Amino acid sequence: MAERAAGPLSLPGDWPAQPDLSLSLNGMGTFDWDLASGLLYLDAQALDVFDTGPDEYDGRPTGLADRVPPDEGARLDAVIARALGDGSTGYGAYFRRRRRDGTLRWTHTQGSIRRDDEGHAVRVIGIVRDAVQELADSTARRELAAVRRVQTTVVENTTAALAHARTVQDVIDVLTESGGLAHLGANGLVMGLLEAGRIRLVAERPEGVQVPDVRVTRTDEEYPLNEVVRTLAPRFVESPGEFALSYPDLWSRISGFGINAAAFLPLIAQARPIGALGLLYRDKEGFTAEDRNLLVALGSGIAQSLQRAVLYEQDHDLAEGLQQAMLPRRIPAVPGAEIAVRYRSARLGRDIGGDWYDIIPLPGGRVGAVIGDVQGHDTHAAAVMGQLRIVLRAYAAEGHPPATVMARASVFLHELDTDRFATCTYAEADLSTGTVRLVRAGHIDPLLRDADGSCRRLPVPGGMPLGLSAFFGWLDYPVETLELDPGQTLMLYTDGLVELPGTDLDDGMGHLAGLVRDGPHDLQLLADRLCAVMDERGGDDDGAVLLLRRGGARAPSPGGRLQQRVARGDPEALTTARHMIRAAVGAWGARARADEIELAADELITNALMHTGNGAVVNVRVLSGAERRLRVEVEDRSSTLPHRRDAGESGVSGRGLLLVDLLSDAWGVESRGSGKCVWCEFVVPDRPSP
Repeated sequence: MAERAAGPLSLPGDWPAQPDLSLSLNGMGTFDWDLASGLLYLDAQALDVFDTGPDEYDGRPTGLADRVPPDEGARLDAVIARALGDGSTGYGAYFRRRRRDGTLRWTHTQGSIRRDDEGHAVRVIGIVRDAVQELADSTARRELAAVRRVQTTVVENTTAALAHARTVQDVIDVLTESGGLAHLGANGLVMGLLEAGRIRLVAERPEGVQVPDVRVTRTDEEYPLNEVVRTLAPRFVESPGEFALSYPDLWSRISGFGINAAAFLPLIAQARPIGALGLLYRDKEGFTAEDRNLLVALGSGIAQSLQRAVLYEQDHDLAEGLQQAMLPRRIPAVPGAEIAVRYRSARLGRDIGGDWYDIIPLPGGRVGAVIGDVQGHDTHAAAVMGQLRIVLRAYAAEGHPPATVMARASVFLHELDTDRFATCTYAEADLSTGTVRLVRAGHIDPLLRDADGSCRRLPVPGGMPLGLSAFFGWLDYPVETLELDPGQTLMLYTDGLVELPGTDLDDGMGHLAGLVRDGPHDLQLLADRLCAVMDERGGDDDGAVLLLRRGGARAPSPGGRLQQRVARGDPEALTTARHMIRAAVGAWGARARADEIELAADELITNALMHTGNGAVVNVRVLSGAERRLRVEVEDRSSTLPHRRDAGESGVSGRGLLLVDLLSDAWGVESRGSGKCVWCEFVVPDRPSP
C-alpha cells in the first residue's frame, strides 16, 4: 500500500462483497489512513494480519509492498480509487496477502471514507482481517447448496418420470435407467413387493448384487426390507460394521460386494405398506439430515407410483384373462386348408381391446372365418366382444347365409343396450370348390396373397358397423363372391396392423401388403412376422390377424358331394350356388363341358324356385364307374313330378327340361320322402385337367 489507495479485490462467483464479521473475530485489526499526509496507521492486530512487526513498518503503504503481490495491489488500487472518486462512503473487498513463508492467504479489508464539506475524501478508517476460514465456509455452503440442488432435481425429475409409469417394470426402469442410481449416489438397488405376508424381490441392480435364496421371504424374517415393512420406518445403515451387527446372515452373503452403507425405505401408499426399497452404496460416509429427508420423499413418490402400477397390472391381467377366455382356445383342423391366427394386445398403452377372430365349422363341409373389432379398449369392450363372438358363431352354425348372419348379429348388439359398435368381416368358404362369400360390416378390406407371393387388396362392398346398422334400420349387407384358387391365401385383420402414426389408412394397407408379399411362405411364420412388426412399431391399439390358405384341389371320391341351399327370393344364395357349380366344374376336370353343365344346372334350379313354394338344395358330385360322370341334383319339397312338354312357337316356358335333355347325357326325377330330386349327368374325362 504505497502512495495509493490499496484497492480491494472483487472475487468471482457469488461470494459476499460484505463480510459476515461473526465468522472471523480473531485475526482482525484496524487502520486509519490520512489521505493528505499519506500516513497509514495499523494497530498491532492489523500488523499481525500482514505478518509484519512494528519495527518493520514505516507507517506508509509502501511498507506493505512485500506483503501484497503486485497484481493484487493493482486491483486494490482500482477498486479504492473508484470508491474515492465516485463519492462513495465506503468500500469492502477481498485480496490475497503473502506471509513470511511465501504462502498466500485470503484477506478482507473494509473502509469508511470521510469527506470534507466539499466532498473530497480526506480520511479512511477501517478494518483488515484474515478471511481464509470465512471463504472456506462459504465455499462449503455453495457446494452443499449445489449438492442439494442436484438431489432435489433428481427427486423432482424422478417423480415426474414416475407419473408416466404404468407397470412395475416401468417404475424399475425409471429408477435404474438414465443414470438414476448414479444421481442419487447409489451403486445398487433392491426392491420388494408385499404379497400375502411375504416380500417378493422384483428388482436387483446391478445384476451382480443378488442374494441367493432370499427372493421370497416372510415379513418376520430378519432382513432389512422385511424390517422396514414391519416397522413402517426407514433404516439407514452407515458402516459395514453396523450392517454386520444388524443383519449378520445377510451380511455374510453380500460382504463381497463392497457395500459400506445402505438406505432401506418402506413404500407406503394410503397408510399401508406395499413393499420396500433398498439403495446400496460403496463409498458413502453416513447420511446427513438432508440425505434422509430427500430419500424419504423419494420413497413416498415411488410408493404412490408403484401402487398405481400394481393396480393397473391387476386390472390388465383380469381384462387380458377375460379376453383370452373369450377367444377360441384352439382352431379346428379344416380339411383342404391351412389356417394361422394371432392376437396382440397394444404395446404402447398395454390396454386390452375388443379384437377377435374365429373359425366356424359349417354345414355341408364349409367353414366360416371371422375377424372383428369392438369399439373401445377396456374390459367392457372385451365382454361385448365375447358375447358378439358367441352369437355370430351360433347364427353361422345354424346355416344362415352370410348377409343374414351379419344382420342378426347387428340386431343383437343393438339390443344388448351398450354404447359400443363393432366392425366385422365374415367369410364363408367352400374349400373343395374354392367358393368364398364375403360380407363386410364397416371393417377394413381383406387382402389376397397369390401362390407366387404377390399380394393385393380385395375391395368388398360393405354395410354399416354392427349395432349401428340396426340402430338406423339399414340391415342390408351386400355379399361378394370370389373363387379362391389352390395356394391362394385370404387375409383378414384388424386396424391395429395398418394404423401407422402420421399416415392414412391406404398407406398403412400398402405397407401391410408389402410385408405380406415379402414375408415367409409358411403361414405360421408369416403370422409371427406380422405380429413382430406390430410389436416393434408399438402403438395404442391391439391387433388380430387370420390367414386362410386353400390347399391343392382334391378329386372327390365316389359319393363325395358339394351342397348349397338356395332359399326362394334369395338371389345371393342363387349366385353362390352358380359359383359352386362353376368351381366344381373347374376343380373336377370338366371344363370342356362347363357351359353345358352350368346352363343345365341353372335351368333345374330355376324350375325348382319357380314351381315350388319352398327353396331348393343343390348337390354336385362325381360318379365313378365304367365312365366318369359329374352329377347335378336339385332337391325340393314338392311331390309334383316335372315332365317335359312342348312350349310351342310363341311359348315363354316349358323349354327348361327340353334344354336339360339336349345338353346332358342323362337326366331324371327321383321321389324322396319329403319331396323329389331332379338330376342330370355329364360324362367327363377320367382325370381332372391340369
